[in-house]
Amino acid sequence: MPSGLKPPGPYDPPPMKAEDILFEDEHLLALNKPSGLLSVPGRGDDLIDCAEARAKARDRNARTVHRLDMSTSGLLLFGKGAEVHRRLSAMFAARAIEKRYLAWVNGEVGEDEGEIDLPLIVDWPNRPRQKVDPMNGKPSLTRWRVLERRDAATLLALSPETGRTHQLRLHCAAIGHPILGDRIYADKAAFLRADRLQLHAERLWFRHPMTDVELTLTAPADLAGPDDPAAA
Repeated sequence: MPSGLKPPGPYDPPPMKAEDILFEDEHLLALNKPSGLLSVPGRGDDLIDCAEARAKARDRNARTVHRLDMSTSGLLLFGKGAEVHRRLSAMFAARAIEKRYLAWVNGEVGEDEGEIDLPLIVDWPNRPRQKVDPMNGKPSLTRWRVLERRDAATLLALSPETGRTHQLRLHCAAIGHPILGDRIYADKAAFLRADRLQLHAERLWFRHPMTDVELTLTAPADLAGPDDPAAA
């Protein structure tokens, strides 16, 4: 789900804890966003609560640089002030910030590592869905590595080289291993194997936009993995 769209059913975002503040200095703020919390405000007064609002409550200068789907948990980075925001945005655009996600996917992935190179484009009649389109899609590349295999499911480390909407969710589904709990791209069996989308933004590597110090930020994951092996 795009970060600003209305979620299905009543919006009841979970609270954040003190330990969800992962990093802060005079220029940057990094939060561990829980699954179920919007990254930015949605349309309507009932959708004002979001990661951006919580970041601004801590520092009014915090500005959103990138987003996560509401169902995705993990590391969100904010720039404090216009200049830091501009530099961070340029770094994301230039792919100078390396990202790693964790995902439990349905089925046992046979190889130990690989890449998914499938161009993606919005599926306009079925928004917010995206689709693979070899002719008109934008280049989209995801590298993956197996971390664990358990109960007819596989834990993958995913490193997106591009940042397309729903890239990881659609790429995993396109190779026959949808992410558990994915209500958009998974079939019913894979969707029912988890009580939330099993996708977590775990890590960012980059050079500090103001000090040039190398930073590695990590968000502890709470992914439960497969609930019911028989459902696979």
